[in-house]
Amino acid sequence: MRIGLISDTHIPYDAEGIPPQVKELFRGVDLILHAGDIYSASVLDELEEMAPVLAARGDDDTALVNGRVKEKHVLDFEGFSLWLIHVFPYFSLAYLRSFLYRSPSASDQELEEALGEIVEREDVPDILVFGDTHKALLRRVNGCLFINPGSATFPDYRRVLGTVAILNISPGEAEADLIQL
Repeated sequence: MRIGLISDTHIPYDAEGIPPQVKELFRGVDLILHAGDIYSASVLDELEEMAPVLAARGDDDTALVNGRVKEKHVLDFEGFSLWLIHVFPYFSLAYLRSFLYRSPSASDQELEEALGEIVEREDVPDILVFGDTHKALLRRVNGCLFINPGSATFPDYRRVLGTVAILNISPGEAEADLIQL
């Protein structure tokens, strides 16, 4: 299964629409997961022209909860558990949240150690897809694949092209790639 991952589109406030580069990259995907801060249901409609869409409700998506938009999607693909959420759920580790929000001044080792503590202390899925930070992140730590596709339209809160991700899942294997638009 090939899954397109996108987050923090902020359309129409910070971008006019889905960039054509996203449409090209997502051509032929089996599913699209949007990790929140959608702003307009028209974004999901536009993405749904390419593939079925599920979305997490972002902290700015107050009016968008319905069948395809939920606080958290719990999914299973080829034996892998996957959670789709917007805000990173582990507030007990506030220092990790600070790593995810500030400029990447934390070392890779510090980030790996913090993510490792989460896997040891919390119930986590095999794959955790989240958004909110507008910063792309792809790390596999202690068996959990953490993916934040960043923002396709508003990375680091700037109006420029950003990133998306592609997740490929087959029996016994889950791999993702971050893609700069």
